[in-house]
Order: sequence, then C-alpha cells, then structure tokens
Amino acid sequence: MAWDEWEQLKAAAEERQAGQMRLDSAGSSSAGPQGDLTVSHSDLAKIGDEAFQLFQDLGNHGRDAWASSQSAASDLKTQGFEIGGGLDKVQERWEKQLQSVLDACAHISNHMDFTQKAHKGDEYYIAGAVSSIAQLDKGFSEDDKKFSGKGEG
Repeated sequence: MAWDEWEQLKAAAEERQAGQMRLDSAGSSSAGPQGDLTVSHSDLAKIGDEAFQLFQDLGNHGRDAWASSQSAASDLKTQGFEIGGGLDKVQERWEKQLQSVLDACAHISNHMDFTQKAHKGDEYYIAGAVSSIAQLDKGFSEDDKKFSGKGEG
C-alpha cells in the first residue's frame, strides 16, 4: 500500500466518523473533560444508595411480624385449625422472598460501586490506547517522506 493511499484511507475514515461518537476527548469538541465514555458518579451513587437503604430497611423491619405470626400459627394449630399450618407456610415463603430481595439489593449496591470503578479504569485504558495510537500516527506524519519514498533523490 502506497503512503498516499494510506493517507486517503485515513482521511475517508475521519470523514465517516465526524458525525459518530468518538472516544478520545482530544479529538471531539462534544466530549466532556473525560471523553465520551463516562458514567455519572451521582447517578450510580443514587442507585447504590437506594439499594443499600432498602437493604437496611428490609433487614431491620422485614421480620417484624415473624414472632407474632409464629405465635398465631402455633396457637391456631393447637386449637385444631388447619389455617395455622397455612400461616406457617406463608411465613416460610415470606422469609425466602425477603432473603431474595435482600440479596438482590446487596448485589445492586455492590455492582454500582464496581461499575463506577470499572468504567473509570476503562476510560484510563482507552485514553492511553488512543493517545498511543495518536503518538504513533504523529511519528509517521513527521517522517512521511522517508516512508513514502518522496524524500529520496
């Protein structure tokens, strides 16, 4: 591939990408201070905080009726009412569902923390990779006469 052909391909690619998202903040005026690939800390924090608060509240109050329900179930069974066994089943099911929701809340809260850290790491990696490519390209631009054969007499 001749150097001129390479330059034409690069120019065509830049024209195609002009209207598309760019990941390097230096090359795009619409990019924020950290580039286009961003995750809002405040949004992740709000979601994580809400999940954590729900986890706390359910953990503190989700079993408030457990003792009275068990007592009522036992009394009903002792008196010969079959509904006492049904109340036991409802209480068991409630406990399983409560544990599932608690696990989900913990997972969401932890995942929001992880996501923020992972995206921050991705942004650093991408910025480094893009700047390395730009530096490599700059080196070729400075010495393009050497590589194209135009500088030789």
